[in-house]
Amino acid sequence: MSDARHPRHASRPPRVLTAALPIGLAVTALGALWALTDAPPADDVAPPVPMVAAQLPGVDRTTVDAVDPCAEPAVMDALASGDDEAVISAFGGGTAFRDAVAARNAPCISLTDPARRWVVVNKASAVAPAEFEPEGLIEAPIRTTTPSRLIREDAATALGAMAAELETSGAGAIGMNNAYRSYQLQVSNYAGQVSSQGQEAADLASARPGFSEHQTGLAVDVVACGDGCGEIGAFGGTTESEWIAAHAWKHGFIVRYETGATGTTGYEPEPWHLRYVGPALASAYHEGGFHSLEEFFGLPAAPDYAH
Repeated sequence: MSDARHPRHASRPPRVLTAALPIGLAVTALGALWALTDAPPADDVAPPVPMVAAQLPGVDRTTVDAVDPCAEPAVMDALASGDDEAVISAFGGGTAFRDAVAARNAPCISLTDPARRWVVVNKASAVAPAEFEPEGLIEAPIRTTTPSRLIREDAATALGAMAAELETSGAGAIGMNNAYRSYQLQVSNYAGQVSSQGQEAADLASARPGFSEHQTGLAVDVVACGDGCGEIGAFGGTTESEWIAAHAWKHGFIVRYETGATGTTGYEPEPWHLRYVGPALASAYHEGGFHSLEEFFGLPAAPDYAH
């Protein structure tokens, strides 16, 4: 109840706890402040107001309920604008974004939205809807070795800049084998793998239709083109491959299927398969020492299909 209903308490000093005081000192100060006044009846004492982690100096945020970043106007505005990098920035950067998502404290972020850079497509999470086609597809700005020349525009810009830096560094040159593949193209691509290798081997090397990152326009297979462009299977062990593994993150790409991660991703190592996640997330991925998007976002391993 308010002091207005208890005139005998009208002269009581206001109860103020500043965030600048350590918690222990603040509690002691508060006790002394109450001692200077007539304490109200026990049933008149208001319950303590919980404080969020940001208000508790020196307290680990994981020990208390975290604030939902999705409630922040800046986050909601960035989401509405469709600018993925602005969304991540509004969260406080790539690491803060990853931490909130991995802690399941970001209900406004969907890891299954194929239009977003942070989408996770694997054997447990298909592209939805199945007929999804990304917006903003353009032809790749680098040499291509197949008719599959389309890639999402933001990924294309980053790919061109990365290819230029690689060449300038003296590490050789890269071309693009393919990037965007439609659902229907994946049908024929996967069928060809099954026909030549059998389904078990095909599932280690090729995604089933509807489960391919390539359908988002954010995945790209690169080849070494130092002395004429080779096949994707020959990319590993080249100077281009070594440079990509060390520097692709600076341009917003990660190597999606690394050596040693098959038990998590369900695919054999593919040093040529790059996935565009944008500069902020790629930096957080690199700095955090992650080796799969599943690990990065705290998702279960997806080595097999449900059916």
